[in-house]
Amino acid sequence: MHQADALLLLKLPMKILVATSIYPTSENPARGTFIRTQVEYLKRAGVEVELLIVGERSRKLMYPKAALELRRRLADRSIDLVHAHYSYVGIVARTQWKVPVVVSYCGDDLLGTMNTRGRQTLFGRLAVFGGHLLSNQADGVIVKSRGMASKLRRKKDVYIIPHEIDLELFQPTDREQARKLLGLDLRKKYLLFAANPDIPVKHFPLAKAVRDHMWRQDPAIELLVVYKEAQERLPIFMSASDALVFTSYQEGSPNVVKQAMACNLPIVSTDVGDVREIIGKTDGCSISKPDVQEFARHLSGILRDRERTNGREQVGHLAGPAVAQRIIEVYEQVLKKRSRHEATRTQANLFFARK
Repeated sequence: MHQADALLLLKLPMKILVATSIYPTSENPARGTFIRTQVEYLKRAGVEVELLIVGERSRKLMYPKAALELRRRLADRSIDLVHAHYSYVGIVARTQWKVPVVVSYCGDDLLGTMNTRGRQTLFGRLAVFGGHLLSNQADGVIVKSRGMASKLRRKKDVYIIPHEIDLELFQPTDREQARKLLGLDLRKKYLLFAANPDIPVKHFPLAKAVRDHMWRQDPAIELLVVYKEAQERLPIFMSASDALVFTSYQEGSPNVVKQAMACNLPIVSTDVGDVREIIGKTDGCSISKPDVQEFARHLSGILRDRERTNGREQVGHLAGPAVAQRIIEVYEQVLKKRSRHEATRTQANLFFARK
């Protein structure tokens, strides 16, 4: 194929195989909702998307079986590119070289897995090592923050694209109305912890210690722990709450912080990932050391004033359609690079064949 012809083909609708090990299910509707959101916005933008869910119980796909399933999916030659979420699935995607592979790193696959003391586990160190090896074999790499990008030795074809926000879903509503919908006390002051408390990196003991410390001065303060709810209900909890308490040891680009911004919910967070960049100078949002007294001081002002923020105005650039377009541009660049390479190789083969 002539190089110009190969590039023209990229103007046709593309078909992408999205491979992931996390995706919402009826048993766990909160799992991997950010990937589903991205898939939906890509579809709206005109990309044909097929899903390969690795390790999904109902399909009994473990990683070796997923590699075989991947080959079966690629056999009909209709798929242009594989987009793998998390490096673990990226390794499966790279077991083939038929189509290019884009890998999205989401956090601990480049930063490491933390234990309850905030130290990296042995498994975390091994995962990071594997993630680095994979990054050199992928055709394109997407990370969620500058901090994640700095961990890679690879500098070419690395794209910093935080996950999008569904601004149609995550928007502010009246606090009293939201509390009535959830059956919450209208007189309480609710601090929202929107993460699984059993995941060590989320540092739930700090959030609980902050609440306990503040409760001794004001028994009206409660800690709402929300992590199993369907994504459609999360904005209601955000509107019902007085502040988001985000205490993680480390993060890539935490989605819940961006979603809270879209709901105009005040935020107090540790200085992790791109949180400082996301909240900027938004009134009612603060960065805190991982210290009970300092967290409590920031939260006391929020609970005293009980004002909402203008956070939604600060995160418009992370709207679903805008991020989808950036993802599509990555696909196009990777496919163009592959087309140029194949065209050059074809021309070289023709040259030597004539000889």
